[in-house]
Amino acid sequence: MRRSVFVGLAASVAVLLSAVGHPLASAKVDQAPAAAPVQAAAATAKPAARTAPDHAALLKQYCITCHNERLKTAGLVLEGVSLTDIPAGAEVWEKVIRKVRAGMMPPVGVPRPDPAALESLVTDLETTLDKAALSAPVLRGPTIHRLNRAEYGNAIRDLFALQVDVSSLLPPDEEAFGFDNNASVLNISTSLMDRYLSAAWKISAQAVASPAITPSLETFRVRGDLSQHDHVPGLPMGTRGGIVIRHQFPADGEYIISPRLYRETVNIIRGLELEHDLEVTLDGERVVLARFGGATDEQANYLQPTLAGDEMEKRFQKRLKVTAGLHEVGVAFIKKSSATTLDLLQPFERERIDPITPVGIPELDRVTVEGPFNAVKSDSSPSRKRLFTCTPTSDRDAATCARTILSAVARRAYRGPVSETETTRLLGFYEKERARGGSFDQGIESALTFLLVNPRFLYRIEQDPANLAAGASYRVGDVEMASRLSFFLWSSIPDDELLDLAIAGRARAAGSSHAEGRAVTGPRQQLRRAVALPAQPARSAAGRRRLP
Repeated sequence: MRRSVFVGLAASVAVLLSAVGHPLASAKVDQAPAAAPVQAAAATAKPAARTAPDHAALLKQYCITCHNERLKTAGLVLEGVSLTDIPAGAEVWEKVIRKVRAGMMPPVGVPRPDPAALESLVTDLETTLDKAALSAPVLRGPTIHRLNRAEYGNAIRDLFALQVDVSSLLPPDEEAFGFDNNASVLNISTSLMDRYLSAAWKISAQAVASPAITPSLETFRVRGDLSQHDHVPGLPMGTRGGIVIRHQFPADGEYIISPRLYRETVNIIRGLELEHDLEVTLDGERVVLARFGGATDEQANYLQPTLAGDEMEKRFQKRLKVTAGLHEVGVAFIKKSSATTLDLLQPFERERIDPITPVGIPELDRVTVEGPFNAVKSDSSPSRKRLFTCTPTSDRDAATCARTILSAVARRAYRGPVSETETTRLLGFYEKERARGGSFDQGIESALTFLLVNPRFLYRIEQDPANLAAGASYRVGDVEMASRLSFFLWSSIPDDELLDLAIAGRARAAGSSHAEGRAVTGPRQQLRRAVALPAQPARSAAGRRRLP
C-alpha cells in the first residue's frame, strides 16, 4: 500500500509543479523537446503486461522447483497457491515480494528469469494486494487500554494542577515493540492495584492540601557524571555546581531543606584548605548563605571526618515555612573566579574519578526536603483553586457544593459525560466521611480516592453502540475521538474546551457541521476545531474500519 501511496504522491507533485509553472517542471520540458517523439515511440513499442498464465509458468520454472509440497524450502510452499485470487494468499505473496525486491530470490547460483518478467510478476502482486487492502482494510478494534505511568502522571497534572513523581508511586510499564503504551501488555495485577490505591490516597490528600499529611523525606541527588566547576542553568549567576529542584510541596507548613556535600571513601570532604560559600534559594530568593572550609574545618575534617562533616552540613540546613504548590529550590556554591587555571589543557569533566584524593573543590552530593511540619489549612494552593469551584457557607449548602465539585472533576477524569448513578456513587463516599465526623475537605478527599481507582479513569474504554448488528459499521463518537487524539498528541486527558466541543458534537445530527469561524492560534485550538468537524472514520463491531 505504501508503494502505491508514494507513486501517487510523486505524480501529484509533478502535476502541481507543472500547474504552477515551477522552474523544475518547465526546465525538464525545455531541455529535450525533440526527445518526445522518441519517448512516445518507445512507449508504443512497450510490450503488454504479462498475464496470469505467464506468471504461473515463471513460478513453475524458477520457484516451485524448491518451494513445493515435497521440499518446503524455508517453510514456503508456492505449489497450489492461486494466482487468480491473490488476496486469498496475501501472507505468502508478501513474503515473495520482500524476497524478490531484496534480490534474494531466486538465490545466487541458480537460473534466474528475465528481469523484466520478474519485475512484471512483483508489480502485479503488489498492485493486486494494494487494491484489495484499499477496498476493505481490516484493522483491529480498540481494546481496553490502561493508562501507562506517564499518561497517569500527565492526567493527574491536568486534573488537579499537581506535579507528582509517578516513578515513586507506580512501577514501570512493560513494553511491546519498543512502546510502553501498547494496550496488549498494559495488564493489571493485584499488587499493581495496591499501588494505584496507595497513589490515590497520597494524591487526593495533596489535591485538597490536607494539613493531616504525614511528613515525609525526599532525596534529590546530583548526577555524579557532571562537572561542578561551572554554572548550572536555572541557578543564580555567579554560582557554580549545585542542583535545581522543582518540588511539589503538598501543604502549607514548615519544611527542612538539608544540603549534603560529597565525601570520599573515608568520609573526607575535599577542598577545605580554602573557604567556600554555599547558597540555598527558594523561588530565586536567598534563604541560606553559609561559609565553610579554612584551616579550622580542614583540620577537623582530617581528625574526625564524619563528625566534622556533619557539623559543617548543619550550617546549610534551613527550616522555613512554604506554601502548598510547586516551588523551585536551588543549591549552589558561590563561584570565586572564572579565570583559566594552570591545569591540564583538557581536564576531566568528572572530579570523582579518584575516590580518595582530598584535593579539589567541594561538591554537592544530594539535597533532602522533609515535611510538612505544623501544617495548616490552605485555600490558595493551585490544586485547591483547580478543584474547589465552590465553597459551602453552611452545612445546608455542603451537599450541593460537593455535588458540583465532584461532578465537574469526574467529567474531566472520566473524559466524558457522567451519569447520575456515577455522581451518586461519588457522593456516597463523601457522605460516609461526613457521617464519621469528617470535614467537608475530608469528604471530598475520600470521594477523590475512589475516583482515582475507578476503571473509567484508569482505563480508556470504547463501547459499541447498543443494539448494533454484528458486522455493522458506525462512526466513532466525538467524545471517543477527542480522547484518542488528546492521548495521542499529549499523552493526557482532553481539556475542558475540547471536551465541551466533543460532547456538543455528539448531540448534533450526524450530518451537521460545526466548523468554528474563530482564528486558530495553537495546536490545542487546531485539535478542537478538528474534533468539531463531523467527518470521522467508521468502525464496525467486528473491528473493520472503513473510509468515510
